[in-house]
Amino acid sequence: MSSKSDENTIEHKDRLNLNYWSITRRLTFLYTLSASGILVIATVSLYWVLINNLEKEDNQFIVNKIQVLRVILQERPDNLGALEEEVKWEGAALRFTKYYARVLDEGKHTLIETPGMGNIIPVSLFPAPSGVTENPKNGIKQRSRDGRTYLLMAAWAEVGHLNGKKQLLQAALDVSPENTLIAEYRRKLSFVLILGILCSAAAGFLVAKKGMQPLEEITETVQRITSTRLNERIGMMQWPRELVSLATAFDNMLERLEDSFIRLSQFSADLAHELRTPINNLMGEAEVALSRARTPEEYRQVLESSLEEYTRLSHMIDSLLFLARAESAEAKIERVLFDTLKEIESVREFHNVIAEEQGIEITCHGNGLLKADPILFRRAISNLLSNALQYTPQRGRITISVKQSSDDQSVEVSVSDTGSGIEPEHLARIFDRFYRDDRSRSQYPKGTGLGFAIVKSIMDMHGGTVVIQSEPNKGSTVTLRFPSAN
Repeated sequence: MSSKSDENTIEHKDRLNLNYWSITRRLTFLYTLSASGILVIATVSLYWVLINNLEKEDNQFIVNKIQVLRVILQERPDNLGALEEEVKWEGAALRFTKYYARVLDEGKHTLIETPGMGNIIPVSLFPAPSGVTENPKNGIKQRSRDGRTYLLMAAWAEVGHLNGKKQLLQAALDVSPENTLIAEYRRKLSFVLILGILCSAAAGFLVAKKGMQPLEEITETVQRITSTRLNERIGMMQWPRELVSLATAFDNMLERLEDSFIRLSQFSADLAHELRTPINNLMGEAEVALSRARTPEEYRQVLESSLEEYTRLSHMIDSLLFLARAESAEAKIERVLFDTLKEIESVREFHNVIAEEQGIEITCHGNGLLKADPILFRRAISNLLSNALQYTPQRGRITISVKQSSDDQSVEVSVSDTGSGIEPEHLARIFDRFYRDDRSRSQYPKGTGLGFAIVKSIMDMHGGTVVIQSEPNKGSTVTLRFPSAN
């Protein structure tokens, strides 16, 4: 029970972790998040601009009214009719704006005010007045007895010119309708914001889904590819630019897999073919030997013949094991600095007896120091020399040359013969395992077709290259290039 609860907890955490989300879900979330941020910034900015503009207009309205009253008191102090019209009837005449004004003497006794102002906005609610020569600052908002909100402002005004008399002006503006407007605007903005976020989420999902469609098509194409349909390719013509590199890399991988499958199939067929011959020989000899009683000498001949086949099988198995170890990622070589020509001479001496029997001349020349695995180097040269001896006729010539580059300190070893050569159509597969053309099978039936494959594996282990050049009936030249190991 506890284990199941832990699994549910882990699954719940995975759902919350962005790394476990699908790409469509991530894009939708990120798109919605960014769009929501933009919408929030836009709505807050609009809301702030509206409030700021309304407050600015309200303050300017009251300041203008105070300035009008100042002008009347200063220019026409005896014209009570103009003052009464402005104070009592101007605010009442406005239909949508409720404006109140009051004039007080220096002792703060009310001289004249808008009808009903005393009951709604007493004198004590107003802020401290600005001076006679000062422009009024922003007013303050106060809630009156009737529950409405008013913007209040006060200022001193000079009465007449140069008599030093002044009066206090108080002006109020009912801003309750604006508060209602702002509240309604706020509700609408909230609705637009929520609707915008939902629409952004929906649009983000559709955009992400549409954007991920090429990837889904690639997935469908990949799902159709099986071991029997490795010739399928994704292609790169119809994909977005970001997916072209993915499609190209995947197609390249499919080409390598197809090539590996073809080589594996060919290798399996070649291996079965190569194993079938010695096993059939062994079975045939055993059946013949058991068909009737034999003399000890006849049994001895059968055993000797079988031993040759066993030796061939053992050599083949050793070569395959070497190739398998060479391709392993853990395969390591021990590089030692040695005289290249000296090692070649030791290999030549080993094969010299066979060369003398066949009347073939082997010559070595050149010099160079090479840092490589000496055992693997001798094996590669031995395989090339053995192959050259098999396909070089009597009184032929085999030349082994060594050349060290003065530029990058690489070493090239070339083995040339005057043998039967290789047809051009077979050169591309000459390094494949068990690959032998019909002529080589007829000339040397006991071969396994693994010599060149082993040479190539040795060169791959050293990071070098092997190149073969050949002309039918004229001979072949195999060049091993060892890079500098400094």
